[in-house]
Amino acid sequence: MAESLRDILDAAARGVFPPADGGTSVVPQHAGRDAGVIAFTAHSVVFTDEDEGWVRGTLAALDCDPLAAAMHPRFLTAFAERTGRTTDTVDVLLTGAPLPGRPDIAPAEVADPGHPRVVAARRRRDGVRVWAADGGVLVLGRGVGGRLEVAVEVADGARHRGLGRRLMTAARQWSAGEAVWAQVSAGNARSLRAFQAAGYRPVGSEALFQRP
Repeated sequence: MAESLRDILDAAARGVFPPADGGTSVVPQHAGRDAGVIAFTAHSVVFTDEDEGWVRGTLAALDCDPLAAAMHPRFLTAFAERTGRTTDTVDVLLTGAPLPGRPDIAPAEVADPGHPRVVAARRRRDGVRVWAADGGVLVLGRGVGGRLEVAVEVADGARHRGLGRRLMTAARQWSAGEAVWAQVSAGNARSLRAFQAAGYRPVGSEALFQRP
């Protein structure tokens, strides 16, 4: 088993996952901003600077299926109370391998630091860059474990034209040879379909906890 969160993520991007043994790995946070849980198939990873004994004791006390323990609402609630952090939702975690070539669209970079998408992205990511094109917005930045994360937004009037998929594909072409990651709410079926159409594959679920 890899020892760092980044090692685990890099391996997952290559299709190499933690053992499907029903266990839970506890690893340190990559940075102070992000703590949380990633659930892969039959194995969870808790990344936190809290005491590992507390994590394992809290999981054991749930008296539930070990496969679901780390994403159990009672554990997530206890995690939030213990760390003083908040979480929004449990997301589907997807990754896309880098692609050669150049995008078939030419979005313009948004330089305004006060742009709403820039402001929102900087709360969760470092090194944020934002591009806009034809009613769509593409965001790239460094998030959990230093991974390269993408977010895409398409205006109502620009939907059903494949723009979201094209922007998601562009992110893979601009990734400079590394995997790109996306977090999508499980109920956002439209976005999930678009990411999968752009070649991203779901690898697990993630609950991210951040300081208020």
